[in-house]
Amino acid sequence: MNQKLEQLFQKKVQGKIALITGASSGIGLTVAKKLAAAGAHVLLVSRTEETLKEVQAEIQAEGGQADIFPCDLNDMDAIDEVSKQIIASVDHIDILINNSCRSIRRAVHESVDRFHDFERTMQLNYFGAVRLVLNILPQMMVRKDGQIINISSIGVLANATRFSAYVASKAALDAFSRCLSAEVHSHKIAITSVYMPLVRTPMIAPTKIYKYVPTLSPEQAADLVAYAIVKRPKKVATNLGRLASITYSIAPGINNKLMSIGFNLFPSSTASVGEPQKLNLVQRAYARLFPGEHW
Repeated sequence: MNQKLEQLFQKKVQGKIALITGASSGIGLTVAKKLAAAGAHVLLVSRTEETLKEVQAEIQAEGGQADIFPCDLNDMDAIDEVSKQIIASVDHIDILINNSCRSIRRAVHESVDRFHDFERTMQLNYFGAVRLVLNILPQMMVRKDGQIINISSIGVLANATRFSAYVASKAALDAFSRCLSAEVHSHKIAITSVYMPLVRTPMIAPTKIYKYVPTLSPEQAADLVAYAIVKRPKKVATNLGRLASITYSIAPGINNKLMSIGFNLFPSSTASVGEPQKLNLVQRAYARLFPGEHW
C-alpha cells in the first residue's frame, strides 16, 4: 500500500471500533494488527479463547486496544449470545469484517457422498456471517453510519473448479451483500465485498500444491482490506479477478475453457485422493499465468 493510502487509512480508522471474525490467524489476524496499529479499537472473534488471548496480548504489547470474544461461528445461538456481549461492551461498531470461513477443495464428482461438505461451508461462510450482520446492523442503522466488509473469493468471479462448496457459500454471501447494500444506502452504511485471491495462510496449507503457486501474503491481503476501508467501494478485486468477471460476462465459453484446462491440469487435493504431488513445469506456468486463482 502506498504512503498516501496508508496515511488515509490511519486517519480513517483512528479511534474507530472494528469487529473482525476469524481474528486468530491468517488474514483476520493481520487485519486486526493493522487496524490496531493505526489506532482502532479491535474486537476479536474466533473459536479458540487461548489463541485470542495471545493475539490480544501481542496487540496490547504494541500499544493497541483489543478485546476478545470467543465464539464458534457455526453455532447460531452462540453468535446471538456473543453479539449481545459485544453490543453491551462498546458504544457502537464502526466496521464489521466477516472474515471467518471454511474452504473445501474437492471436485463435485468426488463429493457425491459428502453432502455435509456443502452444509458445513454454508453454515459458517454464509449463515454465520449473515447471523452476525443481522445482530450488528440495527445499531448501524440507528447511527446512520458504518461499514460491513465481507471477505469473498476470486473463485466467485472466476468460477473456480474443485471449490463448488466454498464458492457457492461465498456467492450466496455476495448476493446477500448486494441486496443489503441498496437497502442501507440511505443510512450511509457501506457494504463491501473483497474478492481475495489465494493468500498464504493456514487455511490453504493442507493443499500441498499451493506451495508452488503464486499467492498473496497476509500483509498484501490486509492492504486490500485497508483499501476497502478507505475507499468504501462496492467491491475490491485484483486485476485477474476483474478480468475473470469481465470474461465470464461477455465470453463465458472462454472462461469455461480456461477453467476446464486448469481443472484437468492440476491434481485433486491429497486429503481426497492420497499422495502429495509437486507441480511440473506446465502446471507451474499455468499457475503463474493466473496468479492467485484457486486450482
